[in-house]
Amino acid sequence: MLHTKSVHSKPAKKDGLRVLVARFRGRGLPADRYDVWMPSLGPSEALLRSFLDGKVDWRSFAKCYREQLFAPAALDGENHTIKNHGQKFTLRLLKHLAREGDVTLLCHCDEDAEHCHRFVLEAVLGSKAV
Repeated sequence: MLHTKSVHSKPAKKDGLRVLVARFRGRGLPADRYDVWMPSLGPSEALLRSFLDGKVDWRSFAKCYREQLFAPAALDGENHTIKNHGQKFTLRLLKHLAREGDVTLLCHCDEDAEHCHRFVLEAVLGSKAV
């Protein structure tokens, strides 16, 4: 089962594997707040800054973030046969782990945030695109 919450919320046993999906770990954040940190699953710094500064609306942010998740890795240009296709393998792994047990996607947004990339990532993992 896939869950989402703020990394600042108290950990719970039902969280299962706690995955921090943010570019920044957070200064002073205790390492026991998460099990795995996957910064590559967070939005790019430029996209996040544009959204926080109000230069990009939520709909555009979510669209760009999805595109970033599936953008080819830099090494793909050097490989003629096997392509990474962005984070597809990582996304498939998280999707599989969530089918087998509890996985909680964490970021620094408040627990009751209306707009947060963890909700977009949760939707991506629930889709057939992965």
